Amino acid sequence: MTNRVYNFSAGPSMLPLEVIEDAAKNLADYNGCGQSVMEMSHRSKEFEKIINDAEANLRDIMNIPDNYKVLFLQGGGTLQFAMVPLNLMTGSGKADYIVTGTWAKKAAAEAKKFGDAKVIASSEESTFSYIPRVNRGDIRPDADYVYITTNNTIYGTHFCTRALPDTGDIPLVADMSSCILSEPVDVSKYGLIFAGAQKNVAPAGVTIVIVREDLLGKAAANVPTYLDYKIHADNGSMYNTPPCFAIYIAGEVFKKIKADGGIAAMNKKDIEKAEKLYNYIDSSGFYKCPVENKEDRSLMNVVFVTGNADLDKKFVAEAKAEGLVNLGGHRSIGGMRASIYNAMPMEGVDRLLEFMKKFAAENK
Repeated sequence: MTNRVYNFSAGPSMLPLEVIEDAAKNLADYNGCGQSVMEMSHRSKEFEKIINDAEANLRDIMNIPDNYKVLFLQGGGTLQFAMVPLNLMTGSGKADYIVTGTWAKKAAAEAKKFGDAKVIASSEESTFSYIPRVNRGDIRPDADYVYITTNNTIYGTHFCTRALPDTGDIPLVADMSSCILSEPVDVSKYGLIFAGAQKNVAPAGVTIVIVREDLLGKAAANVPTYLDYKIHADNGSMYNTPPCFAIYIAGEVFKKIKADGGIAAMNKKDIEKAEKLYNYIDSSGFYKCPVENKEDRSLMNVVFVTGNADLDKKFVAEAKAEGLVNLGGHRSIGGMRASIYNAMPMEGVDRLLEFMKKFAAENK
């Protein structure tokens, strides 16, 4: 399709064109069943196969251990800010949060409604421009869990392996909404992982939760039924009508990742795309990345500025005219942000680099 733009939105974001085109072919008549996935009963054999295949393929590409449940829920990452403490902060009533951006800050604030949620480290004093390192001694020994946001969409930071906190036997909870499927993850190191799908997986509407079985069944009796992970686990994500179409697209994306060499292959391409951008930004003398520690830089969200707010706005407007859309930074900080999730082809990054060089030459 020649009229498609390169969409650098932080979410909802680009989906693989192959998946979109295949879904379009099957939109009115899915695999000859005479109806759309949007119309079929979630209790039908057709949808049962869709959701079961989606889970099986996700388990395969992420190498999810058998003692973890995979849930397809609704409410986005925002609902998880409440579901996590309601289900897990039920022992000592304490949880430790590492705040590295807006979403981690909101998650900590939500958790404080339900117990003793303590921020044990934060990079807010530097506008979240780095990932704070946490030692084992910084974590309360009786905390029910430790919470992190692995990739910070707004600020362009990411927990590298060396920055992950050593929580010992305390469950590590991770919001992976904007980096899931972009790098290999040892799921066994986490008690719970969740991810809103609208960045790297599917349209908005489905949230993936991967939770260790021993953490289920801990919600208090007065917790609303829908907010109890065990209810969803016991009902195979079918306690109520699930977001069928979003799950279907997610399943197709999982199939494509599997066919394209798995998450390791995705990660190799993502590194190549990000390095192209960061290398040019660092050497340009015109643009600057606020995340100075290269180890903390996101592969998914490349944030940069010119140092002049009016020039930044001009950049975003002229880029849009060139078919490079949604490059404006988050409204809270401005600047520019190129979100280059798995579905962004290398051609899109190359086109962006061409424009960046042209813009720099014309505005120095």
